[in-house]
Amino acid sequence: MERPLACWKGEERYEGEVLPSLTIILKTGGCRHNRCRMCSYRFERYPEGTDLEGALLSQLHWVVQHYPPSGVAIVKLYTSGSFFDPGEVPPRVVEEAARIFWGKLVIAETRPEFVDSERIAAFISAIDSGDYPTPLYVAIGLETTNDSIRQKSIDKGFTFSDFKKAADNARAGGAGIKAYLLLKPLFLTEREALLDMEESIRTVTGIADMISMNPCTVQKHTELEYYWKRGGYRPPYLWSVVSLLLSAPAHITCDPVGGGRARGPHNCGTCDYDIVKAIRDYNLSGNCQTLHQLFSRGCECKEEWERVLSLEKPYCMPLTL
Repeated sequence: MERPLACWKGEERYEGEVLPSLTIILKTGGCRHNRCRMCSYRFERYPEGTDLEGALLSQLHWVVQHYPPSGVAIVKLYTSGSFFDPGEVPPRVVEEAARIFWGKLVIAETRPEFVDSERIAAFISAIDSGDYPTPLYVAIGLETTNDSIRQKSIDKGFTFSDFKKAADNARAGGAGIKAYLLLKPLFLTEREALLDMEESIRTVTGIADMISMNPCTVQKHTELEYYWKRGGYRPPYLWSVVSLLLSAPAHITCDPVGGGRARGPHNCGTCDYDIVKAIRDYNLSGNCQTLHQLFSRGCECKEEWERVLSLEKPYCMPLTL
């Protein structure tokens, strides 16, 4: 029986309530775009000639056996690229996923070019038990609302207009929208990344129903790692993450993967644990009091972060690592 790339149970905040969740990352035929500078999942693919349908069905059945969906309210489906790309996830697999997760609130990630209103409506019809007004949220890795940054720093392969069109198509099919934003992709200073994320959060707040901000992490075998190993990239400071969460016009979630480590968002090592824990607590509670307290209390490295914001210059090496 095939195992997915990853699978775990957790909790997710939805409509002011904390619900049990199941996250699944399926190994597929691979992302069709296959060029994003910071993504290592695009390398996690079956070789040509694989019985893709059989392999993916086997993964779903593994999930049912090891992580029974009973007792879970929210299911998050991720792949190497796009869940709704029929070339990556065969239609029979999508149908089986809908059967298995009937009655759940499903969040499924895909690129905008694969958001077809009829395909979305069919999936909703297959999972909808009437328990949720919006049983499906189409999640798109928008990363930023700035087309230039998305093209040059990420090589994402679509525009903000493409995202908005996909959002319209998803809503026409009856789904909601979740936008993933990326804090500090390649080639940006800390200040440029901070300003870009402030603008992106403001702009997408009126378009997406859910927003998740992902501080950039250095994954293996990526172009981002190439520059990081040579001192040409530093992941964002956790102080930047906190300041963005505190200034956001609405509650946004944030998963600081690798928080406190050299490859992930980090400060000096002394204050990192408390900040990462406070961010994860805020995700579920929506209460930013602890984040306010930590930001006000500061740390010696907060002054370093402030100096970096004021002194770091575009097109130069990072001032700190």
